[in-house]
Amino acid sequence: MKRVVLVTGGMGGLGESICTKMADQGYTVVTTYSPTNTKKNQWLAEMAAKGYKFSAEPADVSSYGSCADCIESIRKNIGPIDVLVNNAGITRDMTFKKMTKDDWDAVMNTNLDSAFNMTKQVLDDMVEKGWGRIINVASVNGQKGAFGQTNYSAAKAGLHGFTKALALEVAKKGVTVNTISPGYIGTKMVTAIPQEILDGKIIPQIPQGRLGAPEEVAGLIIYLASNEAAFVTGANISINGGQHMF
Repeated sequence: MKRVVLVTGGMGGLGESICTKMADQGYTVVTTYSPTNTKKNQWLAEMAAKGYKFSAEPADVSSYGSCADCIESIRKNIGPIDVLVNNAGITRDMTFKKMTKDDWDAVMNTNLDSAFNMTKQVLDDMVEKGWGRIINVASVNGQKGAFGQTNYSAAKAGLHGFTKALALEVAKKGVTVNTISPGYIGTKMVTAIPQEILDGKIIPQIPQGRLGAPEEVAGLIIYLASNEAAFVTGANISINGGQHMF
């Protein structure tokens, strides 16, 4: 039977590459989408035209109840989840002086609380089966910090602590919990940055002299989801072209 992977925030950017790569590896792929997303059907149709028949479930990842409903629907219609990729995230970048409590809460709720909200729904099934993979997508800026990202950096750093503590709890249950920390990846969000900023400020920080490819990050996730990665748990794996070595 095919293993089921759930990718939160899988429509577009890095999430889309994760979904397609996982499908190429034979997984049954389910993604979440925001209940306010009006382009869900369009995205599913575009993916279907490329040969990918994904399932999609509405979920506000910042809401525990919404995540519970999402997972229950997947469990009922598709089956229990074998691999959870906590990928959903947002940014509200500004200096701390200008940051409001709403700006802080929105990023923390979507980027950090979501990992609890989703993982809580799937972990018991994984433990019962004696096999599971939880992969949390953090960021290089959760390791080194970034100007104007106190909220984002704090949330992504929090994922590291969450990962290590949970990994200890389920290490003997056949479930691994790991974090990856991408650097600047060539998603639509990053490539929308003005070219002069990319060339003058961002690329010079990366020893390899280029942006990462979404497919490279997806490849790392495929490894962590595999049987061969069973001895990797509680780890944070950097994938940043040498920008930050930690």
